[in-house]
Amino acid sequence: MKDKILITGATGFVGSWMTKYLLEQGHKVKVLKRTNSDVSELSGLDIEYCIGDVTDKNSILAAASDVQSIFHLAGFVGYTKTARSLMEKVNVQGTKNIVQVCTELKISRLLYFSSVTAIGAGLNNQQVLNEESEYNIDQLNLGYFQTKHAAEKIVMDACKKNEISAAIVNPSTIYGPGDAKKGSRKTQLKVARGEFPVYTSGGANIISIHDVTKAAYNAYLNSSNGERYILAGENITIKQLFEYIAECAGVEPPKIYLPNFVVFSLGQVGELLEKFGKKGPLNSETAWTSTLFHWFDSSKAQRELGLKPKPAKDAICESVNWVKDNIFNQLRSDG
Repeated sequence: MKDKILITGATGFVGSWMTKYLLEQGHKVKVLKRTNSDVSELSGLDIEYCIGDVTDKNSILAAASDVQSIFHLAGFVGYTKTARSLMEKVNVQGTKNIVQVCTELKISRLLYFSSVTAIGAGLNNQQVLNEESEYNIDQLNLGYFQTKHAAEKIVMDACKKNEISAAIVNPSTIYGPGDAKKGSRKTQLKVARGEFPVYTSGGANIISIHDVTKAAYNAYLNSSNGERYILAGENITIKQLFEYIAECAGVEPPKIYLPNFVVFSLGQVGELLEKFGKKGPLNSETAWTSTLFHWFDSSKAQRELGLKPKPAKDAICESVNWVKDNIFNQLRSDG
């Protein structure tokens, strides 16, 4: 008998793919969603909806009353100082609520979708982080990184006390069909249109959504309590990332290198504009995020979860092809 599973964050990009994967594996699925959530990515699926929010513990208790497991994917991503309080509420307090519900209802298994941001980032191209790496960017005080790091610690502490049984997965930057709907992909869409002329230093790690769902499910099934796994693919530079996007889209890639001192200067200008309620091209948080090396080693997940990440270019092209079919072609027909 397969577990009945409650999923938070199911209406998002990763959550919708994870929901479909769980249904394919024969699980019954409940989805915790807010009243105004867009459920178009879940249309036609045999799932049960529960109205609630991870910031409302009572709504989680009601939704989880008849499930054996919880997949916690809900989170909020922001790179401004004004977004910090909401990230504290959703990412940290929301995760604390989930852990408390797991404890009170004696939920048999929790899979927590953390992020590689909870592990940190490289300050240069010599740093490739793994599960044992020390969190090394506390001094930068980057809101999303800090809140994901704090949330993961809540789950880990509960595991160490044997209050819950949980596995943690830390995906890197995930590409695949539908990812362009994410607010964080605006720059990539401009690159795919040939409308973004610059690139920065720094690097990203790219993994396919298909590799993430399969490996995450294996972590849920097979890992020991408190284990965490980096789900990562290929480490590439920002320049390579933009070149792959442009190549897949059939446009010219960005050709102008923006040195770090220029990026940080723009960040300072953006910081000043935000104080007056305006928006610049960057702020201090996005300046740091765009110049760090988000490079990771997924050897542990490859050994223990059977992760076999496809090349970055393949994952990126699958994303871009979806964009061409569903966004660019739609815009042309609407025009």
